[in-house]
Amino acid sequence: MSPNPMPPEKTSHILVLGMGGTIAGLASNPGKDPLSYKAGELGIEALLEKIQEDIPGELKLVSRQVANINSRNLTEPLLSLLGQTVMESLANTMVRGIVITHGTDTMEETGVFLQLTCGKYAQNLGKRIIITGAMLPANAPEADGPSNLLDAIRWASTPLDNCPGGVYGVMAGRACLAMDLSKRHATALNAPLQASPSSSAGLINPSWLFGVKAVQGAWSEDLPIPKGEEWPWVEILTSHAGSRPETIARWFGGGVEGLVLAGSGIGGFHDAWLTPLGEAAKQGIALVRTSRTGGGLTYPDIPEKDLAGCMASGSLSAPRARIALQLAINAAKQANLVGKSLTWQDFFARIAVLPLIG
Repeated sequence: MSPNPMPPEKTSHILVLGMGGTIAGLASNPGKDPLSYKAGELGIEALLEKIQEDIPGELKLVSRQVANINSRNLTEPLLSLLGQTVMESLANTMVRGIVITHGTDTMEETGVFLQLTCGKYAQNLGKRIIITGAMLPANAPEADGPSNLLDAIRWASTPLDNCPGGVYGVMAGRACLAMDLSKRHATALNAPLQASPSSSAGLINPSWLFGVKAVQGAWSEDLPIPKGEEWPWVEILTSHAGSRPETIARWFGGGVEGLVLAGSGIGGFHDAWLTPLGEAAKQGIALVRTSRTGGGLTYPDIPEKDLAGCMASGSLSAPRARIALQLAINAAKQANLVGKSLTWQDFFARIAVLPLIG
């Protein structure tokens, strides 16, 4: 069903995919306590009905419910399902663009996943994938979901003269590349875009657009989408006062394929980890180093020379670095199956050097 009834396979349209989240949530007492709510209660059609009067009559929408969850419970098989749905939809000549409603808790993981697996394809086709969500449930007195969803639909249908095809995030009247999404505030309405390079959804900043094109120019080939059972096991470990070597050693022999190290400051980790991390690398565990600060770049060989096999994450936060490492490990496995001698470092290096939009 669509808010503007139509035969979906025969008419050009914007596809709206529902993943749940706060935007689809309901509070039991929205007037007094809008932050006490259950996410993923409303379907995508109900969300579109709230903005139907504001959608231009000539703009056709088709909606599909992919999931309806609290995004903190996002799983890797769900990411695979979403990725495959997006790729198949991009290939449909009747789909002009795609909007995804998503919970903000893990929006940054989904953003970087879609950029690294679908971004080049979307760019080549001249279609936009827009991720949006909300910080307040749907029945809150000042719910931000309807305006965010409307902005995302407008962004997805805006002529390419204004901004190229690709994967973006839109919330609170602002936009950013989806791979720059990062929730850095617990309650602010612009939390996922708060510290991300962004531009007014109604007016493209030329310097921001230049940065977007630089990133897209550097991203030359999408990585394969893992099947549900193919996702490598990668964990995030945070360095802190009193870190113990056992934090690393406990993962030996357990099947973990990679560790993302959220270091202090510019990405340094506790000296107590030095010996066990060396052993982890010898055992073939992939190591990526980032910063727990939530901002800035993590550079190679700073503050000390990196362990053999360990890579710096560039601008990627720990959650985004984890997704990137999983995709890099999987891409190396797929390449090896067809006789290409490539390592996870070969693929991760393509990601970590992408330009930072400032």
